[in-house]
Amino acid sequence: MNTPHRSRPFGLVSKLGIAACALALSACATAPGGDPRDPWEGYNRSMTRFNDAVDSAVMRPVASAYETVVPQPVRTGVNNFFGNLSDVWSFVNNLLQAKPKQALHSFWRVVINSTVGLGGVLDPASEMRLERHREDLGQTLAHWGVPSGPYFVLPLLGPSTLRDAVSLPVDYYGNPRTHIHRVRVRNSLTALSFVDTRAQLLGVDDVIKGASIDSYVFTRDAWLQKRQNDIRDGAPPAGQDDYQNAPNYDEPETGSDSSPDSPPATPAP
Repeated sequence: MNTPHRSRPFGLVSKLGIAACALALSACATAPGGDPRDPWEGYNRSMTRFNDAVDSAVMRPVASAYETVVPQPVRTGVNNFFGNLSDVWSFVNNLLQAKPKQALHSFWRVVINSTVGLGGVLDPASEMRLERHREDLGQTLAHWGVPSGPYFVLPLLGPSTLRDAVSLPVDYYGNPRTHIHRVRVRNSLTALSFVDTRAQLLGVDDVIKGASIDSYVFTRDAWLQKRQNDIRDGAPPAGQDDYQNAPNYDEPETGSDSSPDSPPATPAP
């Protein structure tokens, strides 16, 4: 029967989630002077070190071997295939965000690439100037005003926010890959998707190491900036962005008289 096998991935995710919550509760205080967007910096740094160790031991060597052994045209086809699957969920989220043009682009991308593109291995839709508009539930929630919450590093998956982490199970379920009934095929595709994604990021490692003394801060700030750019579809912010409005978890709220923008008090005559 398939049912026991199907529960294993969810059991693993559940255990990782419990471990992450326990670590977060034990290290949820921000160091004095820390970034208000990152109140769980202690936990996040610890999880980043864990993720880096796993990446160095497993993911990076596998991705490097994949890039070396597999020819570029095949890797491009694999990337196109998974991109086509993600377009299905992007179509749903574009609809939920009331973006008809982007939703139509996502819909026709899936139709054309799944047929003319041989199941998504080829990408004729891009040649037809049908742009890819990647969207997920976290972006949809942000579109309708749900705040990001604190920066949060997920086990194995890396940078996120509390809002995006909560929406991740729905994003996972929304990917057509998760509805394949044959367990071996589904798990093989999931593993290949991880390797393909990691191989796309091999060139980023040296940039992160060489760009800043503190690679954690560089990665956090770069990820939050890119995420905000994705949410705004590349448009410049009208005012303060989602992360600039994050509360400062280190300092108690004060009255308006202590605001740095308040004019100085006029001395009594």
